Amino acid sequence: MHAGDLFEQMENGLVILPGQELPAGDLPWKPHPAFKGVTLKHLVTGKSTAGRFSAHLVRIDPGREIGEHRHEGKLELHEVVQGEGRCQALGKEFSYKPGVVALMPPDEPHRITAGEKGLYLLVKFAPALF
Repeated sequence: MHAGDLFEQMENGLVILPGQELPAGDLPWKPHPAFKGVTLKHLVTGKSTAGRFSAHLVRIDPGREIGEHRHEGKLELHEVVQGEGRCQALGKEFSYKPGVVALMPPDEPHRITAGEKGLYLLVKFAPALF
């Protein structure tokens, strides 16, 4: 398996929750409500975790971005699975490529921009995003 296969496997894998198993391929991709060219697949939501945790696959089309934003009171973990891009946060700019893991503190403003091949992330929140 190479890195390009990992996102596809996660996108079509299995989500195991207490008392149920969901084929991830059956979960819909949803356009981001604020940023064009960004789609989300909600793997685990606060409904399954009493609001404590959520996990989402995020696809950012080539050259598109998740503009500067912050998540009030939430830790946010970015795991770069495929593609490349950059993240501006913590007063710096970071290169995003497979294998990079970045933790955003609560309330930290950040911006993520995809490169020529797009950017694919597994993003986790505590407490849950929703």
